[in-house]
Amino acid sequence: MKFWGYKRKEGRAGIRNHVLILPTCACGSESARIVASQVRGAVNIVFNTGCSDVAENTAMSQKILTGFACNPNVYGVVIIGLGCETVPHMELRKKIQAMTSKPVVSFGIQEEGGTLKTIEKAVRAARDMAAEAALQQKELCDISELLLGIECGGSDATSGIASNPAVGELSDLLVDLGASTIMSESIEWIGGEHIVAARAATPKIHNQIIHICKRYEEHLRAAGQDCRAGQPTPGNKAGGLSTLDEKSLGCIRKGGTRPIVEVLDQAERPTRQGAIVMDTAGYDISSVTSMVAGGCNAVIFTTGRGTPTGNAIVPVLKVTANGLTYQRMEDNIDVDLSGIIRGTVTFKESGQMLLEIIEEICNGRLTKAEAYGFSDIAVDHVCRYV
Repeated sequence: MKFWGYKRKEGRAGIRNHVLILPTCACGSESARIVASQVRGAVNIVFNTGCSDVAENTAMSQKILTGFACNPNVYGVVIIGLGCETVPHMELRKKIQAMTSKPVVSFGIQEEGGTLKTIEKAVRAARDMAAEAALQQKELCDISELLLGIECGGSDATSGIASNPAVGELSDLLVDLGASTIMSESIEWIGGEHIVAARAATPKIHNQIIHICKRYEEHLRAAGQDCRAGQPTPGNKAGGLSTLDEKSLGCIRKGGTRPIVEVLDQAERPTRQGAIVMDTAGYDISSVTSMVAGGCNAVIFTTGRGTPTGNAIVPVLKVTANGLTYQRMEDNIDVDLSGIIRGTVTFKESGQMLLEIIEEICNGRLTKAEAYGFSDIAVDHVCRYV
């Protein structure tokens, strides 16, 4: 299995060729949005942090920003900073340039004379970069270049018994073909972590998975909180999920059955090929953010209740096995898997169908969220702003 993609010198091929307008902090986000709106082929993110943070939060923000810049779907980067944020635009630019040979430029609003002058310079830089990107020809790439993020959100009873197992079949098919997949949302392994750990390729990986779940609960307990107060969510409960354990047993099915070859921290880039897990929050937008920063060039997202979410850098394919949800949210959800519930198709048939759709997306087909230009991100924090 192969696809037509954009070869990057640093590693995996991109399935898109974006110019990323990247703010260093919340104060640069609106300028970044305006710049992206003026240049065809440019995308932006809205960044809600970057200032007044403790060191650990700053480190996470930097992992996300540099990870976005290095994502294989990005051709080049235009950074917009304010000038007094925790990590200035010039420093972020140097970090990115040390990690990639992509074109990277940066501007500071306080240095350039304000918003309009910054936008004017950034638009010119982004326009020139987009013109260069348009000259890059697609090349035939092996499926091993694909790193698929696997996500679920707004789950209901159909998620665990239908759409997640179908995506699990997809994950197994891709891994068998030589591609890699990432399952995240570690808080939603709790109660089923022993099942996830049983897939570990080594005893070390087994112990890492168990430790992640234990550490997550201890972290919340130290702040006087209980993860079961937020999990399952009100929407999960309305959809028929009564406990975190029950939710977890459905969530983990989307990761398939192949041996887990690596455990990653949030926004960390893989070093192995195959089935991978990443320690992220259960909040779906935050989880997708971390996987995209880790290098995923596409994401598949199962939902029972429905969601409009998308990401600026990678296509997000949304699937549901709840026929009523698909009817109500056909504008947002790409694939209806409710035939599994009705008994007209099997998990294996659905997994094969999803594989064919993923191949189409790798070759340029837009997801619904992508066509709308949706861009949702959330950066996980270890503590409050300071």
